[in-house]
Amino acid sequence: MKITDVRLRLKDEAKLKAVASITIDECFVVHDIKVIAGKDGLFISMPSKKSADGSHKDIAHPIKTETREEIKNAVLEQYNRALAEAKTEETPAE
Repeated sequence: MKITDVRLRLKDEAKLKAVASITIDECFVVHDIKVIAGKDGLFISMPSKKSADGSHKDIAHPIKTETREEIKNAVLEQYNRALAEAKTEETPAE
């Protein structure tokens, strides 16, 4: 499996920092992966839906730890890149 694309929408909320979509092997897309600021730093949350009892259940998620790490690293790398670009755009040219 290879993550061939990561698209990101930055958010300006207390905990929700971005929402990402990843493309796997140029043929499968997973939308609504959230970048969340937690007490121990940033983490990703896979797409989920709310159950009748109020809990959230993942719609799609990696089975292997290595796959989750690969997705997390790709999404957070793109998040950091997008933040750096946003800061560059905010800095006025002299």
